[in-house]
Amino acid sequence: MTALAHEPCSAVDDGLPPAAGQEAVPLDEVLWQAWKAMELPEGYRAEVVEEYIEVSPTGRRRHGVIINRLRRALEAHLADGDDVAYHDVNVIHRRKVWIPDLFIAPEDLDEIPDEGDLGADAGGVKAAFEVVSPGYEARSRGRKRKRRAYARAGIPLYVLIDDFDGDGTVVILTAPDPDKAVYADEHRVPYGTDAVIPDGPAKGFVIGDAIVSP
Repeated sequence: MTALAHEPCSAVDDGLPPAAGQEAVPLDEVLWQAWKAMELPEGYRAEVVEEYIEVSPTGRRRHGVIINRLRRALEAHLADGDDVAYHDVNVIHRRKVWIPDLFIAPEDLDEIPDEGDLGADAGGVKAAFEVVSPGYEARSRGRKRKRRAYARAGIPLYVLIDDFDGDGTVVILTAPDPDKAVYADEHRVPYGTDAVIPDGPAKGFVIGDAIVSP
């Protein structure tokens, strides 16, 4: 479920000049304040992705199984370093809010606080992982909108585990260009072949059948 956030809003732009003494409120600020005020039923989460507030349910069983396998394997891989794997934490960048399925950041998140103390600042996130969910909107969010958003924030590594790309594909994206909101390097690995993280704290980490098999 997606809450569109570009509907006409008098606080943003009603086609008329602001009343005397009243300033138009930027859309980013409207979305930010609306997100902070939201009260969702259990089992749903809200993110601010590009110009939308997106409300989505928590993942299905298969989604949870992959994330759990991925997190346990990442924890073992990162055990001797200063970074750890997180889930269910807000990542914030310039009034945008994302909740990656997993991300890698310093063990002490107080090292990278956001200014509102609502999560972690994207500038300190070293990798983001998303497991693509079924449905057109969910697939588009992971493959397109979050891809642009994470690149725009300069997150060095974005990994998609995508059951719905052919017979399944792991996509490893590196070399973000924040100005163009793109990742310059893309490596696509079909299920059945090991996908290896090329750099960063997860360098050498393998995403293979142990994580993606049914």
